[in-house]
Amino acid sequence: MSDSSRDSAEGAGWGTAERGAYRRLMPNQAEKISWLDPRMLWAARNGVLASWLGDPTGETRARWAAQRTAAGAPADRVIRRDDPDRFSFLVIGDTGEGGEPQYAVVPGLLREGRDTAFAVLASDVIYPVGSADGYGPKFFRPYRDYPAPIYAIPGNHDWYEDLAGFMRVFCDDAPPLPPAPTPRPLGRAWLRSLLWHRPRAGDGRHLDEARKLRSAPGQRAAQPGPYWAIDAGPVRIVGIDTGLLGTVDAGQGAWLREVSRGPRPKILVTGSPLYVDGEHHPCPVEGGGTVDDIVRDPAHHYVAAIGGDIHNYQRYPVRLDDGRTLQYVVAGGGGAFTHATHTIPRVDVAGVTERDFRCYPLRGDSLAFYSALYGRRLRLRRFFALTDAEAMAVIAERLGIGPTRVPGAPPRVTRRMRLVAGLLGTGRRPDRAKRFRLPVRKMYTSVLSPGSATYSPPFFKSFLRLDVSPEAIRLRCHAATGLRAQETDPPVEDEVVIPLT
Repeated sequence: MSDSSRDSAEGAGWGTAERGAYRRLMPNQAEKISWLDPRMLWAARNGVLASWLGDPTGETRARWAAQRTAAGAPADRVIRRDDPDRFSFLVIGDTGEGGEPQYAVVPGLLREGRDTAFAVLASDVIYPVGSADGYGPKFFRPYRDYPAPIYAIPGNHDWYEDLAGFMRVFCDDAPPLPPAPTPRPLGRAWLRSLLWHRPRAGDGRHLDEARKLRSAPGQRAAQPGPYWAIDAGPVRIVGIDTGLLGTVDAGQGAWLREVSRGPRPKILVTGSPLYVDGEHHPCPVEGGGTVDDIVRDPAHHYVAAIGGDIHNYQRYPVRLDDGRTLQYVVAGGGGAFTHATHTIPRVDVAGVTERDFRCYPLRGDSLAFYSALYGRRLRLRRFFALTDAEAMAVIAERLGIGPTRVPGAPPRVTRRMRLVAGLLGTGRRPDRAKRFRLPVRKMYTSVLSPGSATYSPPFFKSFLRLDVSPEAIRLRCHAATGLRAQETDPPVEDEVVIPLT
């Protein structure tokens, strides 16, 4: 097994290693997405409109669900498979930017996933706005050689065109919804409808041609809607749709409570992680309660909750009052730009401390990656760029933790290193956090966090493989850097065995 980032700098992808062969899989001209482009921000405006003028996704989702039930989808929205008691599946989150970081994941994914029963895409299948014509280069082409079915739950970006493209691809080519009733003039809903981004005329005209790339009988999958459950072997996998703003409507909440009953072990897959960046986000359900209330209920027998949306890997093993340990996982490293981990403060949440917490990329690698990125952008490389060893050392000082990777004596932390770490929003120990530093971190994570994909390795991407047996689930996080060494033997960055008995 090849080195991971915890073993060596080479395992993290630093140095002059050979670039992988993933670019052979890419189209000649891949779309380059920049979230600093005003045109891109305007196209993706529906999330902001929903937060200001009311969120219509619950109503739209209910209309989609009714349409699929009328078309013959199972009323309980359960996909019943005939997998044996021992099988494996993949989870990939936030995939669809269509650039080098997404395609860099594919060779390792195909290698580790060659014997898996199916894959699940967890959030944001297509950037920037979930358009149907984005599925050719951002879904069908990259995964054309994956031999098994792929199921998906939508993320907020898939909702920026009211889920039309998503439903066509994953739900039996669902026809467009009839127009919603016209809102009363001059109200908030009326103003929202005037500004709302909708699919372009003719969107999806290339979809039939793109489908041919994944047309083998074993690749076909049909799901009953944007939320569903899969009964596979001894487990039930429950996928929920958290829409534009990370919430669950009352109808889906009632379904979630119903489908969660019973002794069968369950795994939740959601577009909004319940623990992320050292904080708890329980996910409200319209009408009362939260998704995490349902997950924690011992009568429901959940063993893990896996969420996309944040573009990295994190794991929080939370020990509950009844003695069970629930694995809360962030799995959004499937292809979009990498969200920083160095901004995560020292972890102390729900009894989970730094000793238990895991993330990829490591905070030091994240800080080194971003210091080099902004050094290039600002043409201040000599000042901004930190080596991975320097970044590890300043992270250890600020968080009060030992260096994760120590090839030798760590370098002395200088004033320049501290300044760069502070400017890039590096987290701190909670007992040393200062009020004036909190806006800096918030500004970095919401405004300065890179805004576009990067185009040279290491990319610090990841995917999950879960091996299921009647006794346990083994969850492994595999790295994808874009370099040949990690392409041919994807390193395991984290591994945990989750008992089912």
